[in-house]
Amino acid sequence: MFSSCILCTALFAQQQKVQNQPYGDHKLYHFGIIVGINFQDLILTNNGIPLNNETWYATIPNYTPGFSVGLLADMYLNPFMNLRLSPALHFGDKNFEFVEPATGQQVNSMVRSSYITLPLDLKIRSLRLNNYRPYLITGVFGALDLGLKKDDLILLKPIDYGFTIGFGCDFYLPIVKIAPELRFSFGLADLIEHNRTDLTEKDREKYSKAISKGISRMITLTLNFE
Repeated sequence: MFSSCILCTALFAQQQKVQNQPYGDHKLYHFGIIVGINFQDLILTNNGIPLNNETWYATIPNYTPGFSVGLLADMYLNPFMNLRLSPALHFGDKNFEFVEPATGQQVNSMVRSSYITLPLDLKIRSLRLNNYRPYLITGVFGALDLGLKKDDLILLKPIDYGFTIGFGCDFYLPIVKIAPELRFSFGLADLIEHNRTDLTEKDREKYSKAISKGISRMITLTLNFE
């Protein structure tokens, strides 16, 4: 029995490693930077109403990766929860494709966005094992689009809001903590501007009127340096 206990203790000791920054998670506040990529999307609802004997349907057939950069501020709540504020700037494109089935016409338009987002998240952490620690995040966000361009086929409203969920893993290095993180953002506001007073050619209003609603979605894959 005694030899079995010694063997189990030795095996457990082999699994343990010297922890980097053993008290790093107990700081009341700490800060960091965020860099990564994003994929922006809109969930479109077409109304199917004929306009001037034409019925246009819009889709976003493909996604172009954009660039994300930001800051983060983290507040310790308890050994398993942190409150996190992570303002970031997201550059990206949305490629609209309009199709008129009766005539076979097709029109494409690209909308470029530069979102400033302000997510407030609860970070829920697992137990730390050696020098890594998985976590989940959930929270809400507000967003402001600085890249709006008038007189395009589609004009988006500048303000968005919604909720986020995601997951990641903290890796503890001797000096810095690095965390790859995957985040999903779900907007709640209709971002399609239906009142197109900015258009110089009124015939182009049919593209905005063909869409009854557009709800934002965004996926971000980032590295957090803390």
